[in-house]
Amino acid sequence: MLDILSIGDVTTDVFVQVDELQLLCKHKKNDCLLCMKFADKIAAKRVDKLIGGNAGNIAIGSRRLGLKSALYAQVGNDDQGKLLLNSLKKDNVATKYFSLAKGELTNYSVILNYEAERTILVHHEKRNYKLKKFERCKWIYVTSMGVGSKIFYPLVLKNKKKYNSKLGFNPGTHQLKSGLKVLSKMLAQSDVTSLNVEETQFLFKTKNRDLQFLLRKLHNKGTKIALVTDGPSGSYAYDGKEFYYCPIFDVPILERTGCGDSYTTGFIVALYYKKDIKEAMRWGTLNAASVIQHIGPQEGLIKLNALRKILKANPKFNARTFKGPSVNKATKYKPVKFKKF
Repeated sequence: MLDILSIGDVTTDVFVQVDELQLLCKHKKNDCLLCMKFADKIAAKRVDKLIGGNAGNIAIGSRRLGLKSALYAQVGNDDQGKLLLNSLKKDNVATKYFSLAKGELTNYSVILNYEAERTILVHHEKRNYKLKKFERCKWIYVTSMGVGSKIFYPLVLKNKKKYNSKLGFNPGTHQLKSGLKVLSKMLAQSDVTSLNVEETQFLFKTKNRDLQFLLRKLHNKGTKIALVTDGPSGSYAYDGKEFYYCPIFDVPILERTGCGDSYTTGFIVALYYKKDIKEAMRWGTLNAASVIQHIGPQEGLIKLNALRKILKANPKFNARTFKGPSVNKATKYKPVKFKKF
């Protein structure tokens, strides 16, 4: 039996670090344009070709944290698809539900890295998604897929009920664009739904950034734990009874791709190990802090023994519950300095 089955698309990612760009912000730094001279030739400081995709990040991250994991994904029968397959085998992720589709190509992304923040150009190949029955697993995690991926939802919900599995849900761009009506059954059956602030705003068609408002909106759709991340401001959760907040670790940031996936991985794995929400937020934050010190979403995914050592070395780092009219007003304190071991 699997501990976790991650379902979603995977990609080949090309990371391009470019310094000769300009950032134009209207008001605050969450409303900016990344600009370059039109028709110009711009030097790239560094280029890395790596493996990416939310589902793959979760599968590899949970395996490093001690879970028996598998990836349910379809890629092209090309060199990039074979590279992805080999990377999973290297991390001992089960590949029985991973398929190389004859005549198809693998998804591709280009990530522009500027001032440690990433802007992603994503290309999803058109997929004729094929359903396969899958075995009993303790957790099912469904994340970013392309157009047509909604055919997976009935199968996932059927297996969740049949095997009494837990469900983690992190809808990607195409899934969010399908709207609440399409996603409603998945949200209603989800044990953890994880989004960032901007994704939550998009889902509910609101400009309101109040975290308490967003968490309530998400929880009211049925998910047991609503989880919303807000970059450098930290992470927030709501279980219908308490609001939770966790600050970030203060670490040197090289590149942020995979920060959200690594956080959610740590959070769900902690729940798997019967930890409470506050402890799960610590695990997620630590995993994310490790990832953003590397280029790409997977190199920094931490192993269980290292995670436990760093948690032990940082006993004062804690998530907390709070009360008040606004999450935003209740969570204004500095990031916690990362104490290495």
